[in-house]
Amino acid sequence: MKNIKREQYLQRIRPYYQKGLIKVLTGQRRIGKSFILRQIGDEMVEKFPEANLIYINKESHEYKHLQNDTDLIEHVKSKSIGKLNVVLIDEIQEIKDFELALRSLLLDEIYDIYCTGSNSHIFSSELATFLSGRQIEIPIHALSYVEFLTFHQLENNSVSLYRYFKYGGLPYLIHLPQEDSIVFDYLKNILSTILFRDVIQRHQIRDVSFFDNLISFLADNTGSPVSATKISEYLKSQKINKSVSVIIDYIHYLESANIIHKVKRKDIQGKKIFEVGEKYYFEDLGIRNVISGFKGSDISKIIENVVFNHLQFLNFKIHVGKSDTKEIDFIAEKNNEIVYIQVCYLLTDEKVIEREFGNLNEINDHYPKYVISMDEMPINTSYRGIKHMKLIDFLSNFE
Repeated sequence: MKNIKREQYLQRIRPYYQKGLIKVLTGQRRIGKSFILRQIGDEMVEKFPEANLIYINKESHEYKHLQNDTDLIEHVKSKSIGKLNVVLIDEIQEIKDFELALRSLLLDEIYDIYCTGSNSHIFSSELATFLSGRQIEIPIHALSYVEFLTFHQLENNSVSLYRYFKYGGLPYLIHLPQEDSIVFDYLKNILSTILFRDVIQRHQIRDVSFFDNLISFLADNTGSPVSATKISEYLKSQKINKSVSVIIDYIHYLESANIIHKVKRKDIQGKKIFEVGEKYYFEDLGIRNVISGFKGSDISKIIENVVFNHLQFLNFKIHVGKSDTKEIDFIAEKNNEIVYIQVCYLLTDEKVIEREFGNLNEINDHYPKYVISMDEMPINTSYRGIKHMKLIDFLSNFE
């Protein structure tokens, strides 16, 4: 696995080699951050033969003694030699006051620092403020469909796509027999670890039963408009009483652990961002399927989540679009360019075709517009510039 380069991320990181910034790789646990961190180390040694690698993995018992910022600084300095020390720290959030150590080490020009972390809030807000912008964050995601094919050595066909729908994109799956019982047991254990270490333990959650109900609700409602008030009302119907503020906090904890991603609604005409009716998508489909089950009736939710994940992998900024009474599944923005995307399972009849293409047709600008579906044959149309793409082609070729 080490020899399979995740080039999409390395291309983003390389411009910052030997620059006076802390390079932070964030993402859900077991998503492949450690894998990329080691590839960075390999590339640095190849590019700069004089480089001295200092690797710290906080999930290893070998580094249990590194408990706080002082321990970290002393360890790094004890391993330092020469003028270029490449410091690679895996799961750095496990070290208390690590930001104090990073700021101190950054002052010494002999250190080129890279680290990974599983709590996006710490790195995107608290650490950024503390370091006065002297960091660059690179989000790492589950395997894209093309990466999934490469890792598993699969042909690009509907059978492979179905497997991707079911098992998701955690890189370690390549080491396991591709059997439902084995794969889902592994995914259940990963989910339990993430929830316990990055949510329940970190935030001292006591009502674990309620928390399980909440994440099940989010999995069942993947891609549907959700609000804390709506969740509260649903839970009351199940005879569970929790305040809206508690629900908001718990959802935020799940976001911080990168298990789910919130997508806000944006008015297409006025560009206003709405604070209600957001949607949630799962970082990894396999994890989502462990929670909610892999059911044929969920195919539309799964396809929409897959499209969201691909846009995220391509580093788009994503919103749900709203135009009067119509909704656009995704507004994707990158480099001051916009792409509008509608997603559906199948374009089964003229009514469905009119709905999906018609929503996009109401947008009065000249940015690209796509309808993505699972149809075997693309609809022979480019209605007013709106293109239809098969999902498998979108995941394979859209950039």
